[in-house]
Amino acid sequence: MAASGTADRDELKATRRASGAGRMLAASMPRLILESRKIAATVIHGLHGRRRSGSGENFWQFRRFVSGEEARRIDWRRSARDDHLYVREQEWEAAHTIWIWPDRSPSMAFSSGLARESKLDRTLTIGFALAEVLVDAGERVGVPGLMRPTGSRAVIDRMAEAIVHDPGERASLPTDFAPASLSEIVVLSDLWSPIEDIRKILTQLSTNGSHGHLVQVVDPAEETFPYSGRVEFVEPEGGGEITAGRAENWRADYTTRLQRHRDAIRAETDRLGWSFTIHRTDRPANELLLALHARIGEGNEAALISRRPQGARRMFHAQPEGPAS
Repeated sequence: MAASGTADRDELKATRRASGAGRMLAASMPRLILESRKIAATVIHGLHGRRRSGSGENFWQFRRFVSGEEARRIDWRRSARDDHLYVREQEWEAAHTIWIWPDRSPSMAFSSGLARESKLDRTLTIGFALAEVLVDAGERVGVPGLMRPTGSRAVIDRMAEAIVHDPGERASLPTDFAPASLSEIVVLSDLWSPIEDIRKILTQLSTNGSHGHLVQVVDPAEETFPYSGRVEFVEPEGGGEITAGRAENWRADYTTRLQRHRDAIRAETDRLGWSFTIHRTDRPANELLLALHARIGEGNEAALISRRPQGARRMFHAQPEGPAS
C-alpha cells in the first residue's frame, strides 16, 4: 500500500522500488548481519545449548583422561603435545534440523513512515539472529531450496551469501519443499497470499508430520490502515493500482477482511498443531526472537526425549533462564 500525497511519497517509493530490491539488499546486507548478531547476543547467554558428548561420528572436544577409564580411549597423538593424557569425545548426534524461510518476494520491500525498516529487512534480521541462536544451541539450520542444513558457527555469513547470490525471484512461500518428520520449519512472511495458496503450502510442508511456525511480518500501516483522503494503492507484485477518493471510508472493511484472513490462517495452523505469530516492524526484533525460541522444539520434544542419552538436559525452555538485556 502507498499514499500519493506529499507526506507519504516515501511509502509510494518503498512500494515501487521492489523491482530493484536485489541491489538494495546486497548494499544493506552488512548492516543486517551486524544487527542480527547484536540481537542474537542479547539472548544467547540465557539459553542452554545441547552440545554434549555421546555416540556419533563427529568430533566434539578433547578432555582430560580420568583415572579408571579404559586406556584404549586415550588419544595418544593429542596427549603427546604436553604432559597430560586426553580422551577424544564425539558429539552426541541428536540435533535436529530447523529450516528458516525468509520471504523475499517484492511485497516485502514495503515500509511506511510508521516503521524504521522494511518488512524484508526485519525478516532477514530475525532469520539470521534465529539461525545464530539455534546453531549456538547445537542445532542445524537450512534455507529451503537455497542452503543445506549446517551447524557452522558462520551460519549467518553462509545464509547472507546464499541470499545475495540467489539469481531468481523467490515466491512468498516455500513451494516444492517438505521437511523431514523430525525437523521444523519457520516461515517468515507477510502472508498476503490468498488463503487457498497458504492452505496448500501448509499442507505440503506438514506432509511428513513435521512441526512448523508461521510468522506474519507486517508494517504498522498494513495493520492500522492510517490513510485518509485521496490515496493511490499500488500492488508491488503485478496486481495493478487502485485509487480511493476517501480512503478513511475503507478502514472498517479493510479491518474486517484482515481479521477474516488471519482467522483462516490460524484455523489452519491450529489444525496442524503449528504456531502462528503476528509481528509488526515497529516492535523490537528481540520480542519475536524470544517468542520463536520459546516455541521451537515443543512439537518434537517427545521424539527428542526418546533419542536423548539418560540424564541429558532438555535443549529448549519455555523461558530463557537468564535475563535478556
